[in-house]
Amino acid sequence: MWFILQVKKLHQDGKLNLMVDKSLKNNFDRVELEEMVQVALLCTQFSPSNRPKMSEVLRMLEGEGLVERWEASQNIETPKFRSQESFPKRYADYIEETSLVFEAMELSGPR
Repeated sequence: MWFILQVKKLHQDGKLNLMVDKSLKNNFDRVELEEMVQVALLCTQFSPSNRPKMSEVLRMLEGEGLVERWEASQNIETPKFRSQESFPKRYADYIEETSLVFEAMELSGPR
């Protein structure tokens, strides 16, 4: 969770270049970096129901629908935690047990 919050902060501050391997010496595509981080952040949204399916991730990586999906995600409210102590200790602490069962069923569906 901490890492995701750090990436979100770097993204908001426009400092994604701090995530790039220094050995690249700024030789990378900044637009591609932005898009990859947006896809990653979409995949790590708080609620599993807000996360894209792998087929959507593939389309976004191919350049289809990322802008729309990203803009829609900006209107989704996520829980705020005031301190490290208030973070739940386990993933299951975030969501009800019934949604875990639903998520497992969705993941085990046809390929």
